[in-house]
Amino acid sequence: MTAPIASSWSALGRKVRFEKYILFCVDLLLAAAGFCLAFVLRTGPDAAIAEPDTLLTGLAFFVPICAVAFPVSGLYNRHWRYASLHDLMAISRAVLTALAIFVPTLFLFTRLEDFPRSVAIMQVFILILFLGGVRLIFRIDEFRSVVFSFLGTPEVRKRDRIPVLLVGAGSSGDHYLRALGRDPNAAYHPVGFLDDDPAVENHSLRGVRVLGKIADFESVLVKLKKRGRMPQRVIFTNSEMRENIETSQWLVDTATRHGLAVSSVPSPTELRDPMHESQVELRPIQITDLLERPQNRLDRDKVAGFIAGRRVVVTGAGGSIGSELVQQVAEFSPAEIVLIDNCEFNLYAIDREMGERFPDVTRFAYLCDIRVPYRVDEIFDRHSPDLVFNAAALKHVPMVELNPCEGLMTNVIGTCNVAEAAQRCNVGAFVQISTDKAVDSTSVMGATKRIAELYCQALDLEEKNNCRTRFMTVRFGNVLGSSGSLIPLFQRQLAKGGPLTVTDPNMTRFFMTIREAVELTLQSSAHGVADNSGQGQIFVLDMGEPVKIIDIATRMIRLAGLTPGKDVDIEIIGCRPGEKLYEELFDNSEERIDISVPGVFGALPTSLPLPFLRERITQMRYLARTGNVMELYNVMREIMPRYEPDAIRRKAESATRAAKQAERKQRSIARGLGQAKPKVHPLPTGSGNINASAS
Repeated sequence: MTAPIASSWSALGRKVRFEKYILFCVDLLLAAAGFCLAFVLRTGPDAAIAEPDTLLTGLAFFVPICAVAFPVSGLYNRHWRYASLHDLMAISRAVLTALAIFVPTLFLFTRLEDFPRSVAIMQVFILILFLGGVRLIFRIDEFRSVVFSFLGTPEVRKRDRIPVLLVGAGSSGDHYLRALGRDPNAAYHPVGFLDDDPAVENHSLRGVRVLGKIADFESVLVKLKKRGRMPQRVIFTNSEMRENIETSQWLVDTATRHGLAVSSVPSPTELRDPMHESQVELRPIQITDLLERPQNRLDRDKVAGFIAGRRVVVTGAGGSIGSELVQQVAEFSPAEIVLIDNCEFNLYAIDREMGERFPDVTRFAYLCDIRVPYRVDEIFDRHSPDLVFNAAALKHVPMVELNPCEGLMTNVIGTCNVAEAAQRCNVGAFVQISTDKAVDSTSVMGATKRIAELYCQALDLEEKNNCRTRFMTVRFGNVLGSSGSLIPLFQRQLAKGGPLTVTDPNMTRFFMTIREAVELTLQSSAHGVADNSGQGQIFVLDMGEPVKIIDIATRMIRLAGLTPGKDVDIEIIGCRPGEKLYEELFDNSEERIDISVPGVFGALPTSLPLPFLRERITQMRYLARTGNVMELYNVMREIMPRYEPDAIRRKAESATRAAKQAERKQRSIARGLGQAKPKVHPLPTGSGNINASAS
């Protein structure tokens, strides 16, 4: 046995022994209390107080006998956390054994003088009730949480758990609820059951109510949403229901439309890790568990009318958002899809996946850098697209902060190249994928995306009278699981055993799954084209409330069946260049507008004249190519007066600190000079003539 496993077993053994000692002491106290109660019930309180010698003598014999009889009877060979009817038999055996020893022993010493024989008979029922009751109390969640807290293993608060809807209220459902109840760090909280068995209709299982049949799934969701108990996941606890292909497929499809993840509980007969056998494993654990809300639904009919039969171009097609865009677009039967990406491997990967999943969809893959205008024009002239989704971008904040010229060339110049090609080819709709970091930006990445937003807005307002190309922008926050983002980093750190690194305990972000972000992007774009209204607006996705990064880290650790701070640590490492503690979806200068798309808002920012933007963008292109970063920042600030580059801010802060240090040093020197005193020689003694003495 390896050292870590041996250490874990040793720690587990110490904990179990400690819990047994606690229960042993509680049992002895209950034995004494039960004996006193039986004696008082038999003789009355006045007699017990008037003549306490008989009671005290009985206690002096009974408690030590129980201290020996209880362990010998095997009362502590079972864990009190899993008490059942079998434990009641063990309790009865232990009580009868103790009394069988107590009565003859007391007879030998006292001849049972003045001791009522019926006390022993009453003690059997009282002590069984007491010992069984304390074990039953330990199975109550609220009481057990206090005990776990005392033992140093606090339970996860119910409101911090993920609400789930269970399918199957039979024995497997009961087994799952038992397992959840035994795990103090369980990540899931059941809100109800679905089951087709008429025998369990309107029944409750361990406090969890059967809400209806599987066919009632959607109506059950409506009721739960009204009560504020909307689940985030559906869990199959019954293997027979899971194996019913038609039913399970319908349930999975319906749950997906409502933004719910679906999992199943493995069979209880499968082999487990003995160190974690009380924990429940779900497969697969999906990244949607990290959201504290269900996902938004997609209006598929509206999106189908927007895409079907059209030629679609997706830039950045091999990236996280781009690849999801390509696959969702392919589901709605486009005439063809043109894939554009500057990374050879990413382009190869998405092209191959498309060939496997959608072999009937016509596709073309182009290795292309959107910063090169003639290459973009060549592709657009060849395919004359109807729809363009511009997802190509450099998005890693610290990396773009260190390479500002590259970030501007891709995020601004590249966007301009694609937008102008779309305008020249009379594309029906151009959709720019933006980010919440463009709002009140402090990073180069956010600032460049904001300039791209302003440029697309100006083009849309210019095209308003011509009614040719719609230039739309969709803005949203962080997407869970995108390449180079937070969640893959945490997953790698968790696989290594930690620690999980968080930049600041107060840092918050908006989060959304990639699938939900793309679905709402398609839906808002379809709305913008169908209504042909809201020119100059930015579509902002409703991402719910911002979430603390440290809470995401904590939830990931718990979903892995581990305890934060005990099994895996969370380390605070400080903010990186360009990062803010919090992000916003709307700028203070933007007017927020409600539109008729669920999960989407409209934002109307103050627009800038297109000639002004084109002139500044031409300047920035030249400055970026020549590497003149400081002058580049100055031009960016002409477009966004409130933008303060992180590099300039840090340089100013460093200069301020240096000036303050120099000032403190000067003051310190000045104080030292002011406190210095001239050396005074003592006068010579024995003479009143100073001059003579000095000479």
